[in-house]
Amino acid sequence: MEQAQNISVTQCCLHYSIETSFVEDLHHYGLIELTQSSGESFISYEQLADLEKYMHLHYDLDINMAGMETISHLLARVQQLQHELRKLRADMLTEE
Repeated sequence: MEQAQNISVTQCCLHYSIETSFVEDLHHYGLIELTQSSGESFISYEQLADLEKYMHLHYDLDINMAGMETISHLLARVQQLQHELRKLRADMLTEE
């Protein structure tokens, strides 16, 4: 992957003043994806909004990793159901 699309986990943690173990735990739980290059972990810029969301849940609301995993799963399910509902409504409109 290109370096311009990623930031090292070390730099990211310094910027946000968080521990690298937090980011590694998020990766372990499948909440964010990290890539490895030259022995260093990187996170894509696209995932920084998700990282900030998880930081808020964990540090401000004191939600643990299992709770964040559950919240993430439920939000993804809600988005899927909303997509299906929009599709069904569109199909109904085309049938009329």
